[in-house]
Amino acid sequence: MNSRIVPLMFFPDDIVLLDVPVIQQLYHWDCGLACSRMVLKYLHPISDEQFQKACWELKMTESVWTIDLAYLMCHLGIKHCFCTQTLGVDKGFRNQSFYRKHFDTEEDRVNELFLKAESKGVVVKKCSVTIQEIESHLEENHVAIVLINAVILTCELCSASVKYCCFLPVGQKCFCRKPEYQGHFVVLRGFNRTTGCILYNNPAYSDRVCCTTVNNFEEARRSYGTDEDILFIFKAS
Repeated sequence: MNSRIVPLMFFPDDIVLLDVPVIQQLYHWDCGLACSRMVLKYLHPISDEQFQKACWELKMTESVWTIDLAYLMCHLGIKHCFCTQTLGVDKGFRNQSFYRKHFDTEEDRVNELFLKAESKGVVVKKCSVTIQEIESHLEENHVAIVLINAVILTCELCSASVKYCCFLPVGQKCFCRKPEYQGHFVVLRGFNRTTGCILYNNPAYSDRVCCTTVNNFEEARRSYGTDEDILFIFKAS
């Protein structure tokens, strides 16, 4: 195991590493759904049939926004809180290649989800979240799904002779080489205060815990295009 994770046995007060299973995404668009499955498996067993039924009932398509994941958690009775900088769709995203394909068809749908959220029991807050608040959440054995810019996020454990971002499996095209936004969801499962790193599951992989510095994580999650979206999910006590 990489030395960035070994210190778990030496600094128990400084490290949190939750037992969140790693589940790989099946397509280029379903990273958010894969992250949701990881979270649900961590909270309590849920069958693939139950999960697929919930997605079907919510009419989830190949365009999955963070608000969709919040509705999914609500639909399944999971305590959650979706924090974001924009209550709706930022019209500036229309000019980003990542959003351009689905923007016109998705704008009204997503805005309507935000408008109806409170009446549906979906918890949404317009706020910025600090890294200290995120770590406190993890210390309570809770998890979070975070929207990040995969162009920026760099896993220190996935590095080889060529540095790949943690968006696609090694061997496929690396989005790090393109100077543009690439939205991607990851699951936060811990941190190491001693080494200053964040531990997370990347649905692009099926066999590893990923690790990045706090500074890199903060840059990736605050990048324009993410709206600083973070879906806090709470484990029942």
